[in-house]
Amino acid sequence: MTEQIDRRGVLLASAASGFGLFSWATSASVPVARSSFEAMTETPNAKSAPKALAFDVFGTVVDWRSSIAAVAAPVLVAAGRADLDAFAFTDAWRARYIVGMRAFEQSGRGFVKLDVLHREMLDALLTEMKLNLDESDRQALVLGWHRLNPWPDSVEGLTRLKQRFPIVTCSNGHIALMVNMARHAGLPWDAILGAEIAQAYKPAPAAYIATAQALDIAPGELCLVAAHHGDLAAARAAGLRTAFVFRPLEYGGAPPPDLKFEQQWDYRATSLIELADQLGC
Repeated sequence: MTEQIDRRGVLLASAASGFGLFSWATSASVPVARSSFEAMTETPNAKSAPKALAFDVFGTVVDWRSSIAAVAAPVLVAAGRADLDAFAFTDAWRARYIVGMRAFEQSGRGFVKLDVLHREMLDALLTEMKLNLDESDRQALVLGWHRLNPWPDSVEGLTRLKQRFPIVTCSNGHIALMVNMARHAGLPWDAILGAEIAQAYKPAPAAYIATAQALDIAPGELCLVAAHHGDLAAARAAGLRTAFVFRPLEYGGAPPPDLKFEQQWDYRATSLIELADQLGC
C-alpha cells in the first residue's frame, strides 16, 4: 500500500510540476499564505449571497477514483493483468487528463466531447503499458465516467442548496455524460452547463463566463464550488466568487496536485452539507 501511494504521489507531482498543473492560475492570482486546510479560517464574502452556484463535478461532487477503479479491476483481470493495481491504473489515466486539459487549450484544436479525449488518453496509456484491450473493454472504461458515484454528502447537500439557489454544473464533462451521471447518482441539477455550452474547457475563462451568461447573471453573481484550488483560481480570475470543498480522499489520501494555487476563498467547507449550513440553506 505504501508503495502504491508513493507511486501516485510521484505521478501526480510529476504532472503538476512538468506542465504547470493546467496553468490554472493567471497573473492575477493571489499568492498562497498558508497551505493546510485546518489553518485557514472560513471567510464568507462580505457582499450579498451569490445568485447561483456552479459546481465542478469530478472530485467535488463525485468520487471518480473509486468509481473508475471498480470498473477497471475486472477488465484488468480479464486481460490477464491481475498484477496491475486498479487504483494506480486509474491515477495514471487521470494524470493524463490533468495534463491534457492544458495541452488542449494550447493546441488550437476544435472542441470535442470529453469522451473523445478520455478515449485518446486511454489508448495512449494502454500503449505505454503494453496492455492490449479489445474495443468493448476500452468502451466500457470510457463509459465508466458516465456512472461515477457521489460522495456521501453530495445528494443531501445539493438538495439543500437547491432550495435557495439555482445549482448548475460547470464541468469539463459534456452534456450526455453529465446527464447520465446525474441519473446514476441522483444529482438534482437545475441545468447542465460548462464546457460543451462554452465550447471551451476549464481553465479557459470562457468556460466560467459562458456559465454565468447562460444564467443571465454577471460573473460576480455566480459562485463556483470546487475541490480544486486551480479551478477556483481560474474562476476567480474570470470574476466568479469561490467556494472550496475539502475532499481529502479524492486522490486516495495523497496530497492534491494543486496546493500551490490555494488562496483565501470566499467560502470553505468540509462537505456540501456544511456549505449549505454556511449559506443558510
